[in-house]
Amino acid sequence: MAEIEEKKTEERRGGESRPPRENRGGGGRPNDRGEGRGGDRGGDRGGRERGGPGGGRPGERRGEGAPEVDLDKLIADSLYLDNQAHVVVSRMRDMDSGTKSQLRRLYNAVRRATRAPESERQHEFVMVRARLAYTIARHSLRSLDALERLLLQVTRKNDTRGYERFRDLFEAIIAYNE
Repeated sequence: MAEIEEKKTEERRGGESRPPRENRGGGGRPNDRGEGRGGDRGGDRGGRERGGPGGGRPGERRGEGAPEVDLDKLIADSLYLDNQAHVVVSRMRDMDSGTKSQLRRLYNAVRRATRAPESERQHEFVMVRARLAYTIARHSLRSLDALERLLLQVTRKNDTRGYERFRDLFEAIIAYNE
């Protein structure tokens, strides 16, 4: 029965032979951004993009992606914060085509979350992280992965100083990206 279905599928493709699940999710006509039909829409935030089973992008190891930012160093050392802002901006210029307005919108969300009442602050930052994850996936801004991971650490720690330093880091990124 499976052979009959495979033959029918092959006939519809015009005799082209390839495994049935290959090219899943796109590969059709390019859209206006030059991507395949399915493109990198970021629907799967799991394994492959995060360096889990199956690796990351072809030819990219997890170590070559956005470097980890140490939250404790970020809180304690202003020069470390400045250095990390420079690193993120240089990676953005090398890897992504993110716009200043995208960054500005995210930064404004971070500022609003920082000003939220203490009882709601963690929730606000969780929502900022979701928004950041969406923006990264939607616009393929892989250089901001380190910020997303840092924001996860900050929200888990739920410390006012951590939230403020994250805001300061984002502000420095905005400034150096001008």
